[in-house]
Amino acid sequence: MRDLTVSIEPGERVLLLGASGAGKSTLLAALAGVLGGDDDGESQGSLSVAGESPLAARGTSGLLLQDPDSQVILARVGDDVAFACENLGVPREQIWPRVREALDAVRLRLPLDHPTAALSGGQKQRLALAGLLAMRPGLLLLDEPTANLDPDGVGEVRSAVESALESSGATLLVVEHRVGVWRDLVDRVIVLAADGGVLADGHPDAVLADTSSELRRAGVWLPDEPVPTAPPVATGERLLTADDLVIGRGPAVRRRRRKGAPAVEPLALRVGLGVSEGSAVALMGPNGVGKSTLALTLGGLLAPLGGTLRAEPVFAGDAGAEPSAWRSSELLTRIGSVFQNPEHQFVASTVRDELAVGPRALGESPADVGRRVGELLDRLGLAGLAEANPFTLSGGQKRRLSVATALATRPRMLVLDEPTFGQDAVTWAELVTMIGELRAEGHAIVASTHDAEFVAAIGAEVLRLDGPATGTGNRGTGNVGARRIGGDRAGEAAA
Repeated sequence: MRDLTVSIEPGERVLLLGASGAGKSTLLAALAGVLGGDDDGESQGSLSVAGESPLAARGTSGLLLQDPDSQVILARVGDDVAFACENLGVPREQIWPRVREALDAVRLRLPLDHPTAALSGGQKQRLALAGLLAMRPGLLLLDEPTANLDPDGVGEVRSAVESALESSGATLLVVEHRVGVWRDLVDRVIVLAADGGVLADGHPDAVLADTSSELRRAGVWLPDEPVPTAPPVATGERLLTADDLVIGRGPAVRRRRRKGAPAVEPLALRVGLGVSEGSAVALMGPNGVGKSTLALTLGGLLAPLGGTLRAEPVFAGDAGAEPSAWRSSELLTRIGSVFQNPEHQFVASTVRDELAVGPRALGESPADVGRRVGELLDRLGLAGLAEANPFTLSGGQKRRLSVATALATRPRMLVLDEPTFGQDAVTWAELVTMIGELRAEGHAIVASTHDAEFVAAIGAEVLRLDGPATGTGNRGTGNVGARRIGGDRAGEAAA
């Protein structure tokens, strides 16, 4: 981010937009005083919060990060929410009433001693927001706070923020690609230009009118943006079959198994998943019901706890029928997995080398590796970052890189966990186009997602997981019911 001159007045509610990588997260980190010193980068000009440097004004600002896992500090929910209050020196008798009030505001109704390790990504995001609300900061800095939430969770977080603003009069600066969530809550929209400075600044209605189409070209999600049409689909053979599948992971499962109790109940319906070449299945449902756990199980990275998950001979070849028993080399060309947290799968020091890891492991020639890597860099807008460290990318850029690493080995089946979060309209469309083309060419797609537009764009069939309410915190450790919704369109799936 560079050449930015802007002033935000106390009590303003500002939506910060811009292309993926324009510097939105960098600005929020700078305002929160956590950007780092001179050793971490270069800075010019001046930045102040309430008339002081952001470092001196720490505690005035509360920052919610893109990555839910990076914000969980302590092992129990109540302690985690109380942590910031304790650091700010809030009197002991005030802390726990604040903790309970904040958890209630974000609808995370859990016992205070509930383990944070048992939370889903969306639940962790609400936990982090509760920690901010308990601080009662004068400036709320929210970096894509609803990116990994189900539709109910999106509404609850937005309502919690609105309630906090009304009761405190705090200033709000929120980064979000989907403007519809916040449009009627904010009174100002600032759009950062990709090459520095401000592209637009003003009242939401005036800015989002976009009479010059500059915002559309910059990748800003505009109201009523058309959704691409799903391409024609190739037909093919079944790759995986799941029967009476039981899934689970984490401390809650281990505790229950040690006690001799069933870790989970089987899926309420025999799931003949029937992921065929050319097909796409979207795993949908509330946060915490086990979508990510099911994705990891289907991807061969977690063993089922019961029932069967069988790879058909046409898919398994000589690797055996159980995907969880496959070696990494056997997974490479069969199943490519994209984790919910992109950083969990980065292993190289540059973007270029990250993309080359898979093809090199398959023994491809240097020339073929170079061509494949170059194609992916160009296609996903990462060419200018080829020599950058993957961990220094923006959230949206990390997501595109993680998807590209899975595509690099051309696996017959892709398992994607929230593949579109953090994307502007342009990069979202490119990702969707690539995934749609893979499906049309005969690759199977399984995606855990809350993005109804993505589901519609790739023409996916919905497998809805219905389980305990989000507040239970049981990630794959409670009753999980699955039902197929044949031919479901995304709008119906999200209802």
